[in-house]
Amino acid sequence: MAEFNTIRATAGARSARIDEGLRAHMNKVYGTMAVGMLITAAAAWAISGLAVTTDPGMAAAQIGTGKYLTEFGAAIYTSPLRWLIMFAPLLFVFGFSAGINRMSAATAQVVFYAFAAVMGLSLSSIFLVFTGMSIIQVFLITAIAFAGLSLYGYTTKKDLSGFGTFLIMGVIGLIVASIVNIFLASSAVAFAISVLGVLIFAGLTAYDTQQIKTEYVEHAHHGDSEWLGKSAIMGALRLYLDFINMFMFLLQLFGNRE
Repeated sequence: MAEFNTIRATAGARSARIDEGLRAHMNKVYGTMAVGMLITAAAAWAISGLAVTTDPGMAAAQIGTGKYLTEFGAAIYTSPLRWLIMFAPLLFVFGFSAGINRMSAATAQVVFYAFAAVMGLSLSSIFLVFTGMSIIQVFLITAIAFAGLSLYGYTTKKDLSGFGTFLIMGVIGLIVASIVNIFLASSAVAFAISVLGVLIFAGLTAYDTQQIKTEYVEHAHHGDSEWLGKSAIMGALRLYLDFINMFMFLLQLFGNRE
């Protein structure tokens, strides 16, 4: 009986340590993601400020009544450089995912923040297209939806792993359809892509949160702090991409254009 009580106490203590470690791990995931979001927002706002002017003497091109592109703005939004800027985040993600096993956790964190800045450059054009108020409103809507979906993924007892393959295939389909629609410029296709994009990344938010939790629980007993550090950064990257994509698709649907 004494041995049984000892075993039960040991198991309870181990479970408590895992729960405490999981909370710390998720806090690091969300904290790293939040810093990345701040970097992206600051970079997008700063770059759009350098790209647009109300001074005709500094204008390289006019984009609206009393609004002009500077030489810098014309270079990043109207020259062939815009294609590199558009696809740079996608290439960055592939390279980061492929190379993270060769990085230290500290290096991976720096690379993630660099990626967030590159994403800010890529997203800076939204300040030219949409009103500032609608950007703020859609961001708040996205934040509320993201929080609810992530909480569901963290707390639900339902196994969401079966949805993973379907959702990833959906993402690939969205990327292909978006590239094709760059040349088709179909508003109907763009609307369909936006609706599907919101649904797919809403599902991925819940799925990725559960996967981050599951991966921690499966590896926590190994005590590999380096692996756990890089796992938190990759988790932050996954949730960051879910948030950014859901925000962009919602902005396409509900944002007020300039």
